[in-house]
Amino acid sequence: MTEAPTPSDSNANRTTETMSLPSALEQGAARLRGWLGIPIAVLLVVYAYIVVQAPIDNVQGVIQKILYVHPPLAYGTYLGFIVTAVGGALYLWTEREDFDRMAIAGCEVGVIFCTLMLITGPIWAKGTWGKWWSWDPRLTVTVLLWFIYLAYMLLRSFSEGGTRTARFAAIYGIVGLVLIPLNYYIIEIFNNRSIHPDNLSSGSLGDGMGLPFLMGNLALFFVFAYLVLLRWEVESLRTRAALEEAEQFSAQYSGSGGTS
Repeated sequence: MTEAPTPSDSNANRTTETMSLPSALEQGAARLRGWLGIPIAVLLVVYAYIVVQAPIDNVQGVIQKILYVHPPLAYGTYLGFIVTAVGGALYLWTEREDFDRMAIAGCEVGVIFCTLMLITGPIWAKGTWGKWWSWDPRLTVTVLLWFIYLAYMLLRSFSEGGTRTARFAAIYGIVGLVLIPLNYYIIEIFNNRSIHPDNLSSGSLGDGMGLPFLMGNLALFFVFAYLVLLRWEVESLRTRAALEEAEQFSAQYSGSGGTS
């Protein structure tokens, strides 16, 4: 008598059907990551040295040097969620699993940068405004942005995966992108009634501040790229491990004949 497939069999088959092996694109991304380690190490050393040597602001004092960390973290946040939206859009267009994995990587790194931004911001606020937090329009939208993409991560973590989840997550990631320009231009929308400083523009930095700010953006951009490529590679390896496990289970079940 032939046994009916068990739930484990169905899950294994679904995993095999909905997951693909790491693509040539992912393999190239992994090789690129391998070349980024040394340049990043050099950049971080130079960045730290330049920040230490940067002039101290006459008004804010040494706390002003968070400027060389906080805005670059914000730009990394934006980039992470843009990668999520682009990966999701490419997945919807091509249904290639490697783009879905790219979206996951971008979101997780974006959330890390956003978390660090929400940590450094209150430290700066305490030193300049005298309080850790204010429900300023930009701060409020930033927290909302963090929660939206944290929810994306929870969706991916607690679902069984598969095409339906990937499609929903792709659409969710694309829609969430609307908050990025809102977050950036919220000060202008409120006609500068926010206590948050205005967006940086040409000439708004003081003497000696331009180079450390540039190095901060450059160093954290490369760190961002490295982390996204690393997380993408990890997700690819996880996919490969899941496929190998499913294939081994299928082989064992076939070898037993599936009969009683």
